[in-house]
Amino acid sequence: MTLIAPAERGFFADKNRAFWTLQIAGWSGYFLLRTLGGLANRMGIAFILPAILVTVTGFSITLLMAWAFRSIIKLKPVWTWTLTLAILIGAATLFSVIEVWAHATFYEPGWRPEGIEFFGAILLTLAILGAWTALYFGINYYLMLDEQAERFERMAAQANSAQLEMLRYQINPHFLFNTLNSISTLVLLAETERANTMLSRLSSFLRYSLVGEREGQATIAQEMQALKLYLEIERTRFEERLRTRFDIDPAVLNARIPSLLLQPLVENAVKYAVTPQEEGADIEVTARAVGDRLELTVADTGPGLSDTRPGPTSEGTGVGLGNIRERLFQAYGNDHRFEIMPNTGSHGVQAAAGKGQGLLVLIEIPLQLVPPDRNAAVTGPTYEVAQ
Repeated sequence: MTLIAPAERGFFADKNRAFWTLQIAGWSGYFLLRTLGGLANRMGIAFILPAILVTVTGFSITLLMAWAFRSIIKLKPVWTWTLTLAILIGAATLFSVIEVWAHATFYEPGWRPEGIEFFGAILLTLAILGAWTALYFGINYYLMLDEQAERFERMAAQANSAQLEMLRYQINPHFLFNTLNSISTLVLLAETERANTMLSRLSSFLRYSLVGEREGQATIAQEMQALKLYLEIERTRFEERLRTRFDIDPAVLNARIPSLLLQPLVENAVKYAVTPQEEGADIEVTARAVGDRLELTVADTGPGLSDTRPGPTSEGTGVGLGNIRERLFQAYGNDHRFEIMPNTGSHGVQAAAGKGQGLLVLIEIPLQLVPPDRNAAVTGPTYEVAQ
């Protein structure tokens, strides 16, 4: 469903103007039909005057009815329809009395309807005012439902945006705890220069995460800068044990993805591939276009799936994988792919160590490109595409 702006509603963009247009056009049509009907029945030119009086009467009575209906339309249905019926009967009776008076005074002096004639006059005016009432309520209920649908859609969009922001900001405290713990360790070891470097990079990374767009979207170029900042922070701890490679297709640098989408995957690779191995591990991040889809992968050369590492069916993955699954669903519904598999060189990604070991996470989403001038600058190391 798409929100309808007032300008897109056309005729009903201005409800007050629409009411007066319909009111004038409707009663003008009534006068024309009544006059032509009288002339066709050879009632003479004198019939026009009572027709004018009856039309003006109907026009005025329906204005009063509209004022009354505006006051009762939002009441409980039982009261709305009971009062509407009472107003309609009263208005039809008054309209009939004035119509009979005008006919007897200006067209056929001395004529007094009796019995079925007066009853027929009431039924006719009741039908006319009933049709006017049905049109009034039909249009107003349509507009009310349209406005309500807009409010619900706006609330749903706000709720969805809030949930995306919540999922996005879950990452920050999780990563911040681990990094501050490392900085604390460096301070205790009196490695002031390394701790200061780590703090500087952490500041740049958090600045990126906080100045991201409100909807939580970023470009591949921005995400790679953020990942490089994160990996530089981790490299302060692991040094040569952490080896990274970025293979990014230049054609997708302006593609939009949920911000900080890949950071938890790289963080998991550091935790489960680099940390437990004395020789460390290689981590490879790729991004490429496959038709109208964007394919992202994060591969490592760690021990692969194990009892201690979250796998494809794991539910207790904390902020990392569960967060990514939820964010992908919120952003793309079912139009995405998220798979975790052994890193055997499938999907065009070769294990960095060339041994076919480790884990590979694949994400496939719609390719959404934006103009380069919309890319916000990110403070930190300049990103370069790996050759």
